[in-house]
Amino acid sequence: MSIQRLDVIVTSPGRNFVTLKITTSDGIVGWGDGTLNGRELAVASYLRDHVAPTLVGRNESAIEQTWQYLYRSPYWRRGPVTMAAVAAVDMALWDIAAKKAGEPLYKLLGGASRTGLMAYVHASGSTIERLNDAVAGYVDQGFQAVRIQSGVPGLGQIYGVHDAAPGAAYEYEPAGRPATDGSEPAALRPTEETWDTAAYLRHLPSVFAAVREQFGGELRLLHDGHHRMSPIEAAKLAKAIEPYDPFWLEDCTPGEDQSALRLVRQHSVTPLAIGEVFNSVHDYQTLITERLIDYVRSSTTHAGGITGLRQIMTFAGIYGIRSGFHGPTDVSPVGMAANLHLGLAIHNFGIQEYMPHSATALEVFRTSYSVDGGMLHPGETPGLGVELDEQAAAAHEYVPAYLPVNRLRDGSVHDW
Repeated sequence: MSIQRLDVIVTSPGRNFVTLKITTSDGIVGWGDGTLNGRELAVASYLRDHVAPTLVGRNESAIEQTWQYLYRSPYWRRGPVTMAAVAAVDMALWDIAAKKAGEPLYKLLGGASRTGLMAYVHASGSTIERLNDAVAGYVDQGFQAVRIQSGVPGLGQIYGVHDAAPGAAYEYEPAGRPATDGSEPAALRPTEETWDTAAYLRHLPSVFAAVREQFGGELRLLHDGHHRMSPIEAAKLAKAIEPYDPFWLEDCTPGEDQSALRLVRQHSVTPLAIGEVFNSVHDYQTLITERLIDYVRSSTTHAGGITGLRQIMTFAGIYGIRSGFHGPTDVSPVGMAANLHLGLAIHNFGIQEYMPHSATALEVFRTSYSVDGGMLHPGETPGLGVELDEQAAAAHEYVPAYLPVNRLRDGSVHDW
């Protein structure tokens, strides 16, 4: 048996997704997620024009060999486009292998290390009162961990902050699209949001204090800095929120300079999470060996698939570092399922980000994973447990969309 055909499907049921379909010579289909928010067509072209022609006729069961071939042979290693394409192939091949075995994928990865995966959800509000309403909605549903994001007085719309009805699905799409109401469309460029780090640093400790006062000490509270602080600013914030026992502070400063996390560690014992924009084990080398982080934030979609992310977690496990896999809705349900199967199998699982996909997206992607009482499970369907409905996908044409850009009050692009 061998790989007979590779098809790249780009669809936009509310968000843009890139899905790879691999069909074997005996008719088994595997699905992989190659979504890269804002650069989707680059991955689609990479897969269609450069990867697919090299894989037809290859043994679909040689997963590790294929991964190494795709990673090493192009000369241009790593990078988000390359590794998203590698991820799509890797997931699809693992999906095929598990379907051939008639087992859910996690059983091929060593079996379950736990009965379920603790999930954290996104709660936010333009005010602290609205944030607390959102948190209450999730607590009522049984979630034990919540990411809290709040508006900052004096600023307008902030990335990651969205008002939703208590208990309602967090359907927040920050990527801007052209006008579709028949009016003359504006030039397609990222939305620009005003940012003030000093105001944010003054405000956020009061946000943690208010949430703790209302919900007590048992609820796990997480916060995402979205790379918007310098190292010393990040250290200041990590120290300031220590009294409120945060589960983690995420992406407090850009991760390109791994040594920057040393400064944050010197000043605080607040747990740190980073890595959703990383795409290989090499991006973590200093962070892991010096124990500068506590949680790995990569996803299977952006770190070379199940094979690539398992490399990272094996390395991290030596140093007692756990997983916190990236799981927003710009990772497709295929990528989310891959996260869950890997998370169920590894010994150093920590927590799983969970944003429910929209009803429209779930008409395109049929899933078998579930959430119950704040715990996720990938399900027992053979393979990844996700199938794409190609007819439904075709009804949602690609529309370009870009995430917003931060500008300081003086108009400069924010460089942290």
